[in-house]
Formats: sequence, structure tokens, C-alpha cells
Amino acid sequence: MMFMTVAAEAAGGSAAFPPFETWHFPSQLFWLTLLFGVLYIALSRFILPKLGGVIEKRGDTIADALDEAARLNEEAKEAKKAQELHLAEARAKARETSDKARAKVDAEIAADTQKVDADLAERLADAEQRIQKVRSDALANVETIAADTTQAILSRFGVSVSEADAKAAVARATKN
Repeated sequence: MMFMTVAAEAAGGSAAFPPFETWHFPSQLFWLTLLFGVLYIALSRFILPKLGGVIEKRGDTIADALDEAARLNEEAKEAKKAQELHLAEARAKARETSDKARAKVDAEIAADTQKVDADLAERLADAEQRIQKVRSDALANVETIAADTTQAILSRFGVSVSEADAKAAVARATKN
């Protein structure tokens, strides 16, 4: 062929591109139709159904996965609500236990405080009685001491006074 093209060019004519020559068209159209038909049948009967099946299966898998995810999400929300409910119940129980313990401790503290207050009141009453006794004893001794002192002072001045008279004078002086 190449030889013919070179010979045609040497002769001075220009040769057309072989596929564009008109006597090749019927055979080219035949092979085009045949190959297109084979390709169409292969695609429509074998490749596209398998590809469609894969795409459909993949779509079903994705839909199933999304449904499972939605179900698990709902379960997670319910579990979270249940956990929050249990947590609230636990907090309420802890608060109740804490309040009971606080009330018990407060009652114990109040009882202990009451005991200590009663003991202190008793001690204070005893102390006041002792102070009162010491005071009364001191006041009784003050009159005796004052009477003795009066007698001693007057005896220095040369005046003699009886013990009864000295006590009566001290009693009159302390009443005023």
C-alpha cells in the first residue's frame, strides 16, 4: 500500500487518506455496526446489570447502616435519659442521706450542748452557793473583827467596852 501511495505521489497525483476513500465506507459501516452491537449487548446484558446490582447493593448497605445508626442513636439517647434519671435518683438519695446524717449530728450536738449547759448551770449554782457562804461567813467575821477592833482601839484610849456593847455599836454602824 505504501508503495502505491509513493507511486501515486511520484506520478503527480495526491492520494487521499485511505479510510476516507469511498469504496471503504461499506466495510467500515459494517464493522462499526457489528462492534457497536456487540458492545451494546455486552454492556446491556452483562456489565450494566452487574454494575446496577452493585450500586443497588451498596445503596441498600448504606440505607441499612443509616437505619442501624439511627436505631443506635435512639438507644443512646434513651440510655442517656436513663443514666440521667439514675443519677438524679442517686443525688436525691445522697441528699436525703446527708440530710438525715446532718439532722442526727445536729441532734447529738444539741443533746451534748444541753448536757454541758446543764452541767455548767449546776456548777455555777454550786459556785454561787459557795460564794454566798463565803460572803456570809466573811460578813459574820467582819462584825466580830470590827467589834474586836473597836474594843482594842477603845482600850488604848483607856475606855473599857464589853463585847456585847461593841457588837451592838458595829451592827448599828453597818446598818446605816
